[in-house]
Amino acid sequence: MATTTKVIAVGNSAGVILPKEMLARLKVAKGDTVYLSETQSGLQISPYDEEFAAKMEVADNIVRRYRDAFKKLAE
Repeated sequence: MATTTKVIAVGNSAGVILPKEMLARLKVAKGDTVYLSETQSGLQISPYDEEFAAKMEVADNIVRRYRDAFKKLAE
């Protein structure tokens, strides 16, 4: 489902207002943390998952540690 929303000022930053129906579909509420991921078609918003976040941190550390090896493998 696509919808429009406004970008608003939040201090020195900007934010968007998510409609109540989208918050319910995401199973998030005011004050919850969400993931923002950039995709080929735009941004994707997902609920924060502590277990997934821990796994991603491990993966990020591995990628950083073996960055040169991954570059060679990509050739």
